[in-house]
Amino acid sequence: MGKITIAIDGFSSTGKSTIAKQLADWLDYIYVDTGAMYRAVTLFAMRNNFISSEILDSQGLISSLENISITFKKNQKTGIAEVYLNGENVEKQIRTLEVSEFVSPVATISEVRKKLVHQQQVMGQGKGLVMDGRDIGTVVFPDAELKIFLDASAEKRAQRRYKELLERGDDILYKDVLENVIERDHIDSTREDSPLRKAEGAIEINNSEMNLEDQFHIILQLAKDRIAGRL
Repeated sequence: MGKITIAIDGFSSTGKSTIAKQLADWLDYIYVDTGAMYRAVTLFAMRNNFISSEILDSQGLISSLENISITFKKNQKTGIAEVYLNGENVEKQIRTLEVSEFVSPVATISEVRKKLVHQQQVMGQGKGLVMDGRDIGTVVFPDAELKIFLDASAEKRAQRRYKELLERGDDILYKDVLENVIERDHIDSTREDSPLRKAEGAIEINNSEMNLEDQFHIILQLAKDRIAGRL
């Protein structure tokens, strides 16, 4: 069959980015972290006072969308594609709990989604791409040859995210991370524009009790089968 498009969707902190990076690396495909794109827009909104715990100035953000440029550049040391906002490497800044708290409300804004979906579709025109997010199999690439939907319990996902943030040196409480996971699930699943849901034809994998290696081999086999036209 040649190169295919792989769409990985799922709830927050299900390990979408991890498996997407592993697959892209093994298959020598391009990896696009769409969550990082929404996080970069959120960081821009925070820096420009369009969003805080008190306000969401969606019209102000919409009118500034033309001033937002998001690109990915590969870090030569780590081999990971890092996100740049208007030329600035913001990979570390976008991973904070504060950005996590605001990213779902920003992602509900239709104009934001429209801008980023268009960018993502342009990136995927040549196939040979692994993209993860919330609406890749439903909106961005409904014709993707392989669609995966990842799920896990909220508690498991919060534990993973909490461990990740602690290892980064963030001063946070587990209960705050769990609350954030549950709140994001609710916003992502109930928003009017492109709500998070399993795409038609997607293969659902619950990784609550699965280690990364087992998950990788299961999904890699699915990808190999699709590439070979066996599935």
